[in-house]
Order: sequence, then structure tokens, then C-alpha cells
Amino acid sequence: MTLSNSLAHTDVATALHPYTDARAFEQAGPLVIDRGEGIHVYDTTGKKYIEGLAGLWSVAVGFSEPRLREAAMRQMEKLPYYHIFASKAHEPSIRLSEKLVGMVPDHLSRVFYTNSGSEGNDTVIKLVWYLNNALGRPRKKKFLARHKGYHGITIGAGSLTGLPNNHRDFDLPLVPVIHLTCPHFYRFGHEGETEEAFCARLLSELEDTILREDADTIAAFIGEPVMSSGGVMVPPAGYWPGVEAICRKYDILLVSDEVITGFGRLGTVLGSQRLGFTPDIVTLSKQITSSYMPLGAVMFTDAIYQAVADNTHRIGTFGHGFTGSGHPVATAVAAENLAIIQERDLIGNAARLEPGFQAGLRRLADLPLVGEVRGMGLLGAVELVADKASKRPFAVPGQVGAIAARISHEEGLIFRAIGDTLALCPPLIATEADLAEIVSIMERVVARTAVEVAASGLAEEKAA
Repeated sequence: MTLSNSLAHTDVATALHPYTDARAFEQAGPLVIDRGEGIHVYDTTGKKYIEGLAGLWSVAVGFSEPRLREAAMRQMEKLPYYHIFASKAHEPSIRLSEKLVGMVPDHLSRVFYTNSGSEGNDTVIKLVWYLNNALGRPRKKKFLARHKGYHGITIGAGSLTGLPNNHRDFDLPLVPVIHLTCPHFYRFGHEGETEEAFCARLLSELEDTILREDADTIAAFIGEPVMSSGGVMVPPAGYWPGVEAICRKYDILLVSDEVITGFGRLGTVLGSQRLGFTPDIVTLSKQITSSYMPLGAVMFTDAIYQAVADNTHRIGTFGHGFTGSGHPVATAVAAENLAIIQERDLIGNAARLEPGFQAGLRRLADLPLVGEVRGMGLLGAVELVADKASKRPFAVPGQVGAIAARISHEEGLIFRAIGDTLALCPPLIATEADLAEIVSIMERVVARTAVEVAASGLAEEKAA
């Protein structure tokens, strides 16, 4: 038995994988990734792939950055672990806090560390509840989120997420949350409705919901600047400024989930800067370390900090935190990663490459099965449909996306099939030539998928 087959057999026999059909996995087994270099990864047979999703929307500097390895080793040798509970501190977390506050807009002046974006959004829930109790507003506890939004998979963050399979059979949501219409005009605009009218309808829905529920019961609105894991959906022009204006009118905190859009994905430090709104709280993770180490952060305003700090003094503590909060190795790696992003102008690189990347993807719109091509910055998606004219989806959601994913592996490209939407999020170190190659492979993948779908009849409308 080869090493590849041995590893696959052991994996099937021992592991339960996230976001995986376990029974199908038992039959097919894993694609075992062995090493990475730049924008590429290699499986255990030596086959080379462009990692078109940057791992999980996260590896900004590529898969073989020696400076991050060296930063981790230096810190491992000096102080491999210490906590920041009970007034303790260490230099790496202090230096990272200083760097973060210096990078983001000035009003975000405080940092709380977690191990992931999910823990970050759980922290947001608890922080906002704690704040409102401190301010004598115990009824102000509900969250507003969006259908198809993604905010994590823990009990709290998973409740805020607006994807059915993240709730189904997990007894979620448990947090009081109201999910509003997804701001994706292609799928949720009404027949004959303009994009401007669609935006106005969504903002009216938001305000009507606040009035119906009572603003004194609503704590915060949370959203991704561009919805990513739900299918890479860019909101209509004016949506985010409109959301912010309504939140300010009714004294509702605005939370920007920047786990994917933070640190350059949209050509700006934060996605909220690109989309034109000013959040009270942001959640960060993924590209903060290029996922070389698990780390998340919640940043918020001084006004929030002051009210929370007063309450910790009244109680005697802030009873929240994680063993790995501000982990010295993770924060050392993060500081070095952010230094690389700044020194190599990777945020500017994303902005410069965006026009060519988005135009290249949009050339796929005329191919068979392609319903919509969309994206912003170095985020992109191709949605496949059974009928282009009516936007009719396939009878079995995800079946065609799985075919496309299989073909893409054969062609040497890894992307994320979100149902029948093919999502891309290349590393920020990608070049114009790299992106052109990704688009070229995508063209072949879609063309081959269309042939296979036509032969199998999967696009045919099924009788009721």
C-alpha cells in the first residue's frame, strides 16, 4: 500500500470531517494535501494545484512564507505559551494590538483576542449583552443578521449564521436572532424590480423589523461586507450606508464580520472601508495570520470599552476569555504576517489586480450553465444554473457543483463549490499571470461540466 493510500485509509477509519457527507467520504476518501509553495499545494502523489480559495479564504501570503515559520520558531524558543488572564501580558500580543490599532480606522481602538472567527462572533454576542446590561438596558439582546450570511459554527456564532445546514439538526438558532433578506439582487430581486428598488426594499424591511420587534430589544446588526461563504454575494450600491443610517437612528450597534474581508481581500484594510460604512465592532481572523496559526480578534470603539471596563470594576472581573487568547506564538506570527502584507503592499496588489480578475471571470458569463458571475476585489464566484434565461436552479442542489469541483481537481485548481456556485479567493500574493491561469482553468471546468451535465440530463426540468 502506498503512503497516499495508507493515509487515506487511516483518515476514513478515524476522522469525522467538517462540512462533509460522512458516508460519501467513506466511499471516495480524502484528497490528502502534502505540501504547499506560494499559491500552489501538492497532494501525496505529487500532483500540483492552484489553491484558488487560499485554503479557507485565508492564506494571504501563500503556503511557504519563511518569515512566518521563523517568527513562530523564535517565539517557541523564547516563550512558547503564556496567557493574558488576570492582568498578565507578554510582548507579542502587546505588539500585535499596537499594530492592529494602527492599521484599522481610528475609532476602533480596543482588541480582544480569540482563537477563531467563530469564537470572535461568540465574543461579540457576549460583549454586546454584557454592555447592555452594564448600561441598564437588559431587554436589548436581539441580533439582526441576513439569510445566507456566515458568522461561524459555534452555538452563538452558528445561530447568527443564516445557512440552513448550519442549523439543521443542531437545534439552532439558540441566540435571539432575526434573519433578513439576503442582499443578492440576482437571486432575491423581484421580477421587474431594479437593483435600486431592491436595495430600498431591503432597507424598508430592516426598519419595519426594528419597529415591529421594538428597537429597545435589538442589540446589534451583524453582516459581512461582501457575503462570502454563502456564495460570494456583493450587496447593491447604497445598501451598507443605508443599514448604518438605520442602525444609528435606532441606537443599534453595527458589527462588521471581517473574518474574510479583513486585511486586503477587497483592496482595503477592512471591507467596511470599501463598502462605505463605519462599524462599532469588527471580527477578524483568517488573514490575520494567513492561517499559519489559529487566531481571531474582536476590535471595538472606546465608548464600548469604557462602559464594559466600568462594569468589570463593579463586578471585579470580565468573566470571559480563552486559554489561547493572545497566544504568544500566534500573535508573533500575526504581527509578522501583517508586516509582510504592508511591506509587499498586498492590499494594493489586490486593488490593482481586481479589474483584470473580475473582467476575466465575467467573460465566462456567456458559457453554458453560467447564470451569474460576481465578485469584488480578489473574491469571485460563478453560479451555475439549469436554465440561464429563467435562472432556474438544478433539481438537486450541489450535484452539479460537485461535478465541477471534481473536474477542477483534474485540471489542477481547487475552489469551493457552495451548492452550485463555484467560489474563488486566491492568495493576495497572486500575480496577473496567476489570475489569468485561474480564469483559463475555470473556463475549461465550466465547459467540461456543461458537457457532462448535458449527457446526464441534470439540467432538464423535472416534472412535479
